[in-house]
Amino acid sequence: MPDIKDYESLVEIKWCPGCGNFSILAAMKKALCNLGLAPHEVLIISGIGQAAKTPHYLACNLFHGLHGRALPIATGAKIANHNLTIIVNSGDGDCYGEGGNHFINAIRRNIDLTLLVHNNKVYGLTKGQASPTSDLNMVTRAQPHGVMLEPFNPLAVALALGCGFVARGYAGKPDHLASLIEHGVRHRGFSLIDILQPCVSFNHINTYPWYNERVYELERSGHDPSDFNAAWEQARKWGERIPIGLFYREDKPTLTDRLHALRHGPLVDQQYVPERLASLFSSL
Repeated sequence: MPDIKDYESLVEIKWCPGCGNFSILAAMKKALCNLGLAPHEVLIISGIGQAAKTPHYLACNLFHGLHGRALPIATGAKIANHNLTIIVNSGDGDCYGEGGNHFINAIRRNIDLTLLVHNNKVYGLTKGQASPTSDLNMVTRAQPHGVMLEPFNPLAVALALGCGFVARGYAGKPDHLASLIEHGVRHRGFSLIDILQPCVSFNHINTYPWYNERVYELERSGHDPSDFNAAWEQARKWGERIPIGLFYREDKPTLTDRLHALRHGPLVDQQYVPERLASLFSSL
C-alpha cells in the first residue's frame, strides 16, 4: 500500500498561505493512497493557473500544458495507455473559459479520466479578474462596476451533456473531498468534480466562513445520485444553500471502449509493424 510520503514532492509550494489549493492537494494524496495507486501508475495533467501548479507538488508522472488545453492532452494519453490513472487539475478560468470547448467535448467522448476543477470564482494567477463562474455583479479589480455576465454553471452543463459522474466538493471539507476523488477515479468514464476553493487573496466574498454557512452534503439529505431530475434540481441551487457531494452517476461505454484500434489493448502495448504502415502509405 502506498504512503502519502510516496507522493511528497521536493518542489517548494508557491500558493498563498490559506489558499484552498493546499487542502485539495492533501485530499488528492489521501485519495490516491486509499485507492492503492503507486505514483508510477498515476498521470497528473494540467494547463495554466494556480490550480495547474498542482502536478509539480506531487511525486508522480506529470504533464504541464497550455492554458485550457489539459483535456486534449489527457485524452491522447488515455488513448495511448488507458491502463494509466489520469487526473486533470484545472481552474475555473482555465477549464470553463479558455478550455470550455475541450470541456464540452471531453464529456461527449466520455474519456475515462477524473477532472478536478479548483473553482475559486476568479483568475487567481493573473490578479483576480472575473472568471466564467464569478457571480453576477461581483466587483473585481478588472470589473470595478461589477460582473455583467450570468455565471457559468458547470454541473448543469455537464448533466445536460450526459456526463456519467457529476460531483462538487469543497476545499473546507478535505475528507469529504478525498472520498469524492476516490469515487471519481473508480468510476469508469469521465468524472467531473467541481471544487469550491476559497481564494484568500482576490475573492473576499466567497470565503471559508461564507461557504461554511451554506454548504451541505447531499449524502446526508437522502439524495439519490441515480435520479437525473433530482440531480438537475440540486445542480441549479446556489446562494443561501449550496449542495456538495455526488449529484449524478451513470455507467456507459467510454471512448476507449468504442475505438476499434484498441480492441487488443492500449497502443503503448501494441507491436509496431513498419510493413503494415508502408502498405498503408502505398495505397494512398
